[in-house]
Amino acid sequence: MSRLLATAILAVTILAGIAPAAEDPDSAIIQDFEKRVSAYVQLHKTAESGLPKLKTTPSEEKISHHQHELARAIRAARGDARPGDVFTPQIAGEFRRLIGIAMKGDGKDIAASLQHAEPVHLHLRVNESYPANIPLQSTPPSLLLNLPKLPQEVEYRIEGRGLVLLDVRANLVVDLIEDVFS
Repeated sequence: MSRLLATAILAVTILAGIAPAAEDPDSAIIQDFEKRVSAYVQLHKTAESGLPKLKTTPSEEKISHHQHELARAIRAARGDARPGDVFTPQIAGEFRRLIGIAMKGDGKDIAASLQHAEPVHLHLRVNESYPANIPLQSTPPSLLLNLPKLPQEVEYRIEGRGLVLLDVRANLVVDLIEDVFS
């Protein structure tokens, strides 16, 4: 009986010219990004689970050692990591679009925020540590509102005109998009 009902509903929707809603291509791109970030976070957690647990300590040396060991383990697991593994060309295009929208609405505020911070211009590479002696430039909150939310293991950072996806605990560049900001 339920099969007959389902067939009838499908026939009525077809006759009425009602097509099933097509998936928003922008939504599919963001879902792909989120899937890639989730896969990275899972790799991060697996790498971290193989290390001795870091106990709460004021020792900068122990914290730094743990961070370096975590980065080493992630690098080993991502030995073939390349730019575009997370920010594929399609995803990078969508991020450029989202950032462009944010810049139109709050562009002056975002530009002012970026200028107040010490602009950082580096040559960063995927799977390398962010230089310890260089300050991290934060991402303006009004810009973050337009970007997909991230799990706690990673965050967005700005480098010159680029957007960086940074592993917080490993201090490791996961991926980056160059020339996002003009």
